[in-house]
Amino acid sequence: MTQVIRRRTPRPMNIETVQRWVVSAILFHVGSVPAVTLAVYSIGVAGDDFGKGIGLWLMSGVIGVLTAVGILAIHRRRLVSAWLLPGILPTAVTGFFIF
Repeated sequence: MTQVIRRRTPRPMNIETVQRWVVSAILFHVGSVPAVTLAVYSIGVAGDDFGKGIGLWLMSGVIGVLTAVGILAIHRRRLVSAWLLPGILPTAVTGFFIF
């Protein structure tokens, strides 16, 4: 008995979809690194100067939300959705240590 091996023909990839995912990955990295860095750094600064620590902490939230909004806009989704919550995740976690 001979076994027949069938090969799947690959579906053509839409270049626009690939471009959206690549730009989203770049935006996620560019936006999340400063948001997480500011959130973590605000813990140490808040110990010495509470006002500056809160300012850094709030800026991390703004950067995180703007990053999430940018990714939603790239994929043409509604800008106000539950996907904004991961944008404020670093701010929410470090808020526990600041307050």
